[in-house]
Amino acid sequence: MEGIHVVVLLGGGLVAGVINAMAGGGSLLTVPLLVFAGVPGNVANGSNRVGVLANSLTASNTFRRLGVAGVGGIARILAPAVAGALVGSVVVSQLADDTFEQVFGFIMIPILILSLRKPNVAAMADRPQWPTWLTSTVFFAIGLYGGAFQAGVGLMMIVALSRAGVDLVIANHIKVMVTFVFTVFALPVFIINGNVDWAPALVLAAGLAAGGYIGARITVAGGERIIRPVLIVAVLVFAGRLLGLYG
Repeated sequence: MEGIHVVVLLGGGLVAGVINAMAGGGSLLTVPLLVFAGVPGNVANGSNRVGVLANSLTASNTFRRLGVAGVGGIARILAPAVAGALVGSVVVSQLADDTFEQVFGFIMIPILILSLRKPNVAAMADRPQWPTWLTSTVFFAIGLYGGAFQAGVGLMMIVALSRAGVDLVIANHIKVMVTFVFTVFALPVFIINGNVDWAPALVLAAGLAAGGYIGARITVAGGERIIRPVLIVAVLVFAGRLLGLYG
């Protein structure tokens, strides 16, 4: 790993960590950055989980210190999310690196669109809350996707939690807690399958951890006005590279 790769992973991890804490979609940056640093696609996907673990833990601790609740609403969604994450991580770890890079390149654009659209919480509040069985099914599906690809799963959780009747601020805290827990279960699958490159993973994790702390503090300060344009440009560039549109 060259010096430029260390700088890019630290800086990119910091930006992505802020994005993850503020809304979600940071893995749209970090997985391609790992590929840029020479990590094969599926190994980049697994290595990214080390940083996701650090980012979600830091962000959750910061939310908690700032007085944001969330623990009381986590139990009913945690089990299905973890089960889904285990299945998703096992399935995706079997993909060839080239196949993963192509699939990830295709999903980056629709996930970016989701990341740029804030959920209409006021409209959701007027709709009937989901029954327990539907909430469990939805969070199993979210865990399945998160275990496989991770990118954008935070946005999916915020939308689903809002429909399940959870306050948006609390939902943001629950999102990072659930992400931490199902990553604890998903990461060993990637490790067992040899899909973690520890040197770049730990460098990226340092940036993501710092970003989680910063992002949790500026969530309500309008910082996403700066972050979102950067995310758009970076995702379009990296998606093109993963799809082989240029070298």
